[in-house]
Amino acid sequence: MVTGLLVTGLLAAPAPAQSRTDASASPDAPTGTVARTVGDARFEPGPCPKTPEPIEALDDARCGTLTVPENRAEPSGRTIELGVAIVPAATDKPKPDPIVWLAGGPGDDAVGEAKMAIDGGLNRDRDVIFMSQRGTYSAEPNLLCPNIDEFNARSVGLVYDAPSTERLHVEATKACRDRLAGRGIDLSAYNDTESAADYEDLRKALGIEQWNLFGISYGTHLALAYMRLHPEGLRSVGIDGILPPSKSGSAATWSSARQGFDGLFKACADQPACNKRYPNLSATFDRLVRELEAKPVTTTVTLPGSDKPVKVVLDGGALVNWMTSATHVAPQVPAALDELAHGKPQRIAQQWAGGKLSPQAIGRVAHGLAYGVFCSEWTPYESEDAALRGGRATFPSFPRSVQAQAPQLTFLHPDCDAWNVPAASPSIRDATRGDIPTLALSGGFDSQTGADNGPYVASTLGKAEVVTVPYEPHVVFATSKCAQEITVSFFDDPAAPKTGCLKDLKAPEFEIGS
Repeated sequence: MVTGLLVTGLLAAPAPAQSRTDASASPDAPTGTVARTVGDARFEPGPCPKTPEPIEALDDARCGTLTVPENRAEPSGRTIELGVAIVPAATDKPKPDPIVWLAGGPGDDAVGEAKMAIDGGLNRDRDVIFMSQRGTYSAEPNLLCPNIDEFNARSVGLVYDAPSTERLHVEATKACRDRLAGRGIDLSAYNDTESAADYEDLRKALGIEQWNLFGISYGTHLALAYMRLHPEGLRSVGIDGILPPSKSGSAATWSSARQGFDGLFKACADQPACNKRYPNLSATFDRLVRELEAKPVTTTVTLPGSDKPVKVVLDGGALVNWMTSATHVAPQVPAALDELAHGKPQRIAQQWAGGKLSPQAIGRVAHGLAYGVFCSEWTPYESEDAALRGGRATFPSFPRSVQAQAPQLTFLHPDCDAWNVPAASPSIRDATRGDIPTLALSGGFDSQTGADNGPYVASTLGKAEVVTVPYEPHVVFATSKCAQEITVSFFDDPAAPKTGCLKDLKAPEFEIGS
């Protein structure tokens, strides 16, 4: 479910952060400038976490490190270090309750998403706190698996769902597992329960009475777990691109894909020029999936910044997974599908390969955290044939081989067999209940976490506002000024977010080919 890597470069602390003891702490010292130990956790001011590229939004950040037990069932065991960056509010008189940003993935580093958060105005009158979730890029240890990323890059030249591709995929997963376990890392400790406890420890170590959460994509999964496990310190919660723990898994990704695809196809059908040029787009897409699965197309493309030719195989499964991401470039989709239908696969092949061969796709995602979540919280509670059942229910015309591999979660059960971590407590699948004010944001074109997840989570939350931003893909805060305005107004007054901008939104103008 990786949301798109918004990760960044190495930064030193913007100013020498004084390490003070608990005894010397001034009550009005800025948050994040005081060293403090609470229970088994310690916060220590210091340099800002490393990022792959510099992030201007962090130039004035107050930074440090949170040290916590790797496994709280063994508090005397090894510890881990999580990087913390606090971007100050843009106002001289900030509100006392900061906003904590929970990144997507699983496996993205929150610190690397600071630009998105600050560009969206989240720090208007509150500090915004970014902490590297355990296992992510700037955490120590990190659970990156560059070999998996490298295999994913090579796999664009393989048949997507072939048994031989599965074998190589699982071999890459097991190789990373063995390498991380060989470093003494307790792979069973990288999950939502431990991560939620990390954030709660950070709140206490920073001396914050109450704060707000804003989670995107997988960060909504963590936010909903946090709300259930540690509700006492939460003033309000925003979730965008919603992935509920209680129904996460293979079947749900098929449902989300159907919603996002149908939203885009309907928008084209409602636009006279698009409908005239590309009639029955949904039927065209279904037909292409069937035809490519029966007879894959092989082509060669070059990618921006390189003249090296890349072999790309497009079969039905590859097309479905391309489409799941392509809602982010919705205006191009009808023309791209039409080109493919008329023997010109280059645009889709270039986009499909570009996402996997980009430098940003290598060595930045913590696959060890992703599998820690998937393999302890998802696969133990969903059978392997759930993907097939979900595919049949939502896309009955697709070939069985396509239906059997859920979008975004190809080969999930064999991967988890190789990852071999114990199942989480069944309570991890409980619906989150309570009265914490919650903003549930979705996009009408979201094919990764469908918009119906908003009303679903709101049904057990007493103070939830459900907002679907039409014509937007996964994580509306990243692409929609309207979504940003709604979010900022929600944190200002959780009982009355300002949603008036929704009425002025129009569908994108689809590209019309010759």
